[in-house]
Amino acid sequence: MKRSDKSTNGEQPSNVELFMALRDEIKPYIPLLSKASDEIIKSEVSKYPIFALSKEEIPFGVKLVVKGGRSGSWNVNASMLEEFVGRKLILEENAPEFISTYKDPQTYLCLFVLSELGAQFIFIPRKLQD
Repeated sequence: MKRSDKSTNGEQPSNVELFMALRDEIKPYIPLLSKASDEIIKSEVSKYPIFALSKEEIPFGVKLVVKGGRSGSWNVNASMLEEFVGRKLILEENAPEFISTYKDPQTYLCLFVLSELGAQFIFIPRKLQD
């Protein structure tokens, strides 16, 4: 998924088209991320697991998936709100706002995606509809 790829009408793809392509690329990781999220919460490491995804090396969190071969094209690291605050990726004064928007981790996964769309938080359902 490159920014220079053309959409079906020959123009630059829209953010919606890029997001849908990203969603399809992330889908194979959902079972692993769901299991890791459950373990982070069950082990009382954090109530707010965050999974960082990037096609480049990720300098924080715990590696879950290294891109390449059968692993797909994304590096995936497990992290949490506390690490994001510690690294000032989320300012401490903004943590309560983040917590208020954090979706139920039994239903959603919190992804921090570094892609052509920039860096953004995305909450995806654990069970994606086709």
